[in-house]
Amino acid sequence: MSAPTHAAEAHAAHGHANYVKIYFILLGLFVVSVLGPTLGIKWLTLITAFGIAIVKATMVAGYFMHLNIEKRYIWYLMFTMLALMLVFFAGVAPDVLKQSGTNWTHPEVNLPHVSAAHH
Repeated sequence: MSAPTHAAEAHAAHGHANYVKIYFILLGLFVVSVLGPTLGIKWLTLITAFGIAIVKATMVAGYFMHLNIEKRYIWYLMFTMLALMLVFFAGVAPDVLKQSGTNWTHPEVNLPHVSAAHH
């Protein structure tokens, strides 16, 4: 007889998740995030778009990727990687998103086949 796995023990301890209930919660949050921008209030749009997206992503990771039955350090690893990704984006965004500068050129301007085809 094989020993039960951590996931099997956790499943027995926590029971089966109600995926239909979670689906309808996610669907309701989706409706709110779609209706938020219709009010035309910029700060409310940002809160509904990003705030609800974070809540939905956490719910999907927790229930559908079964992180809710994993050890706590798995959540810490996930949020650490997300934080490092945001730090990386913040570091490269000023250069990547720049639209002008001393040595800045539009990537399509220097392509010989593009400039020859359009002239």
